[in-house]
Amino acid sequence: MEMFTEYLWAFLIGGALCLIGQLLIDLTKLTPARILTAYVVAGVVLGALGLYKPLVDLAGGGATVPLTGFGYLLSKGVREAVDQNGLLGVFMGGFTSAAVGISAAIFFGLLAALAFKSGSKINET
Repeated sequence: MEMFTEYLWAFLIGGALCLIGQLLIDLTKLTPARILTAYVVAGVVLGALGLYKPLVDLAGGGATVPLTGFGYLLSKGVREAVDQNGLLGVFMGGFTSAAVGISAAIFFGLLAALAFKSGSKINET
């Protein structure tokens, strides 16, 4: 039963984050790029204030998979790097904490580019 509640919280929290993003798209004139940026910045701010960690503990992947989770990952990496390296950690913490995810995105993007032919979707007859 405990596993079911973990999945339920992940679904509810992740769904709520997606719902907020969809409402911002539908009800405001914000562009998707601005909304995505706002989500990352919100994750950084909430992570820096210590407010996002309880959400991650409760929802697991429901809180870490959306872009707010990426922002949280950056703030967590910077905090750890500052503790270890001082002021220099401000500049390197975000890179080291997110390096694996960014590298995977680049690698799989390259694979997709090699596997599929790009071109215009308009039928040129």
